[in-house]
Amino acid sequence: MPSATPSPAWDGRRPATGTEPGAAALLGWLTDPDAPRLCLVTGAPGSGKTALLGWLAAHGPRSGRTRRRPARVLVPLAGQSALGAAWTVADRLGVVAGTPGDLVDALATSEARPTGRAVLLLTDLHAAAEPDALARLVTELAGVGRIRLVVEARDDTPALAALRAGRRAAVVDLDGDGGPLDPAEEPARPLPDLSDPAAVCAADPLLVTTAYVTGSAPAGVPGTLDGPEPSGRPGETTADGHGGLRTAWMRAGQSLCRAQPPADRALVLLAALGDGADPRLRPALAELAAAAPWRLRWARHRGDLTPPWPGPVTVLGSAGGPLEGTLLVGDRTGTVRLLHEADATSAGRLAHTVPGRPTALAPAPDGTVLILDDRGRLHTVRGTAPRPPYLERLTEAVSATLARHPGTALAAIGGSVVVGDRLGSVHAFGLTGLHQAASHSGRVTAVAAVESETPFVCSGGADGTVRLWTPGRDPRPEPLAERRSPVVSLHAAETPNGPLVAAAWDDGLVELHRPEGGPKLSFRPGPPVRAVAVTGSGSLLVGTDESLLCLVAKK
Repeated sequence: MPSATPSPAWDGRRPATGTEPGAAALLGWLTDPDAPRLCLVTGAPGSGKTALLGWLAAHGPRSGRTRRRPARVLVPLAGQSALGAAWTVADRLGVVAGTPGDLVDALATSEARPTGRAVLLLTDLHAAAEPDALARLVTELAGVGRIRLVVEARDDTPALAALRAGRRAAVVDLDGDGGPLDPAEEPARPLPDLSDPAAVCAADPLLVTTAYVTGSAPAGVPGTLDGPEPSGRPGETTADGHGGLRTAWMRAGQSLCRAQPPADRALVLLAALGDGADPRLRPALAELAAAAPWRLRWARHRGDLTPPWPGPVTVLGSAGGPLEGTLLVGDRTGTVRLLHEADATSAGRLAHTVPGRPTALAPAPDGTVLILDDRGRLHTVRGTAPRPPYLERLTEAVSATLARHPGTALAAIGGSVVVGDRLGSVHAFGLTGLHQAASHSGRVTAVAAVESETPFVCSGGADGTVRLWTPGRDPRPEPLAERRSPVVSLHAAETPNGPLVAAAWDDGLVELHRPEGGPKLSFRPGPPVRAVAVTGSGSLLVGTDESLLCLVAKK
């Protein structure tokens, strides 16, 4: 009888003994462009279903061949909720999704790139915590053009029947005559106390997610954080809300479910904690996050009251000159709010409302704020100080240019206005003339400019690169950063410790770079990042649809 564990000779290129016919059928399905996007691998317990999907995940082109194949992503579903599985798949495919529905939308609308085409290999659907919800998610994912799915489930289970009825599918049936090939099922792991931040940060994050979703864990035991008296946030400080931990987990879940040390997970959870949470949670999580590379300065979330949440973030800016110490936060309605950098309390708003959605804003040193709208046109909001005539003429010239050739990104320093375009070029309009650089393949999505001893421009593009350029010189040949996901936001500032560059990508990652040398730092808040900024003191701002965070890199 074959062993439950592949023999030492098994090297990933051959399927385990007894599953060869199924392996051949799966490879045929993968290479058939007319085959259904969904393939069901069925069979009795021990028939080799899980082993077959493990082989398929590792199976690659023969030695010496360089043909690129779509990514194969193996996701075990045993014990998983639909939400946890959606977060896992989203993270592996380079998109951000708060819910299973968000995952389907993100994959259907994401730009075509290598991480957007994949084969999902989902094992043990029958053993999932929410098999019916996962079956519905699989059916919807099978409708996304660039996704193929292989789903493993035992015969005669309701979830498998739902998949058969929901969409046309290929079927690979393993009858189990070869003996037990699948690994033995693991015993159920004990559930962590979901009101204890240390237990939550150290536990398997997918187990925590399932417990929060299904309510399958106790609210706490004596001596843990069961929460104080109820507050104005229904459910946050009750037993079911676990003192606010559950709300924070659901807000930042995709980031929390990544493999990371407990200290980093504690930092993400702390950053997602609302002001209605158990007051003992914040110091407890801060202590757990002591080894993380960041310190949370403050966080404001939807529903916060003290101070109130400033609203969804579309664009961010950090002002100098007359507005020193002020943050500019723009939303989709065209309103730009002013916040005090120290604590995010309100400092008013700009008198001017941009028609349409603002896509970039650039505070000038004299207090003027330049805003780019979603049509690529320039708007000027003058400050209280009079502008020198040469700056007025420069701004008017840039505005006239953008009226004819819309811009896609905007920044400003001293006597220069920097604009990106849809063809990948960056244009620096200055008092001494116009300088241009063809920096990107595809649209320029963000630009930033730094007034330092050697002024420089940063640009980010749909090609995923961040590049540095000093106007009048050739751009640096090597990018400062490069990833497969488009850059969505970029900002740079001169700080007491030298210039800093913050970049955010479409997959939810934020990085802080030191162009003059030094380690980069990264952070993932969980939801999609809409905007980032660096303050003159060196703090990092991260804006999302539901949150505004302020982090400080530890020395």
